Amino acid sequence: MSDPVIDMAVYKELADTAGAEFAAELAGTFMEEAPGMFAELRAAQAAGKADDFRRAAHSIKTNSITFGANRLGAMARDIELGGLIADAAPLDALDAEYRRVAAALTELTRG
Repeated sequence: MSDPVIDMAVYKELADTAGAEFAAELAGTFMEEAPGMFAELRAAQAAGKADDFRRAAHSIKTNSITFGANRLGAMARDIELGGLIADAAPLDALDAEYRRVAAALTELTRG
């Protein structure tokens, strides 16, 4: 896990392009909505709904990449491309990485 939680070049580019305040607002929105995305992912897994599963993983991936959370994005991409899985371990690992990302984004967006 030598990669940074957030690729600062990506985050800085977002902040430079959209404005630091807007980038922080986007990060806040992602952190508010992410628990719902994770709930959708788990619900789709439990119900065997492959399209919903893939769509939730795709949303997590896309949002992660926006902020430079490359490891989280790669994990979500692997889940998205792997299709519906029965094993909860990849989702647990995704949850753990999201917690690291959320902590890093919170630190970045503080005043």
